[in-house]
Amino acid sequence: MSVVSLQEVTKTYRLGDQEFHALKGVTLKIEEGEFLAIIGPSGSGKSTLMHLLGCLDAPSSGQMEICGRDLSTASGDQLAEVRNRELGFVFQAFNLLPKLDVVRNIELPLIYSGISKRERRTRAVEVANAVGLGDRLGNRPTQLSGGQCQRVAIGRALVNRPKILFADEPTGNLDTATGGMILEMFCDLNRAGKTVVLVTHDPDVAAVSKRVIEIRDGLICREYVP
Repeated sequence: MSVVSLQEVTKTYRLGDQEFHALKGVTLKIEEGEFLAIIGPSGSGKSTLMHLLGCLDAPSSGQMEICGRDLSTASGDQLAEVRNRELGFVFQAFNLLPKLDVVRNIELPLIYSGISKRERRTRAVEVANAVGLGDRLGNRPTQLSGGQCQRVAIGRALVNRPKILFADEPTGNLDTATGGMILEMFCDLNRAGKTVVLVTHDPDVAAVSKRVIEIRDGLICREYVP
């Protein structure tokens, strides 16, 4: 079953009287339970593709279906609904709130879902334990290592039980050993059935996935199994 389906999707930005064609007709399917990596150099269009897949923007043309919803001409509110209910995000910058402890950082997405305070804490503690932070529940980000901060970010992305987990350069701020442990976490999540989409410029990072697509000049130029 496809959780993502793009058909001849384009994205054009207007800069003054100039048009910039960031995506030029991308066709892509992502199956439920897949571990896909998207690679490409700076300016290739991979970040634009990530924005579309993550429901941060709608395409200029073409058909885009995410989690069974046709979002080809979706409004901002429609994109936000799918983004908040179906998707989880992990970024290179951990984006944690420094004054909040591990549990409160993880439970943040649940506040916007109308879930009770008790249920929010129960789920956040459960996820914190699952990502190996059970002994750090009361710690703030300044009391954690970089790898632990990224684990908090992964927990925050998982607490809403998303259908798809997106990771955008998730090891970019980590040393090689810590980055390897974080990538292994994504592999474990995928083995447990989670759909994972990893965006990176590094082929070695992409090699942990099960399928790689390479973007250049706004088009998929290559697809391979690492």
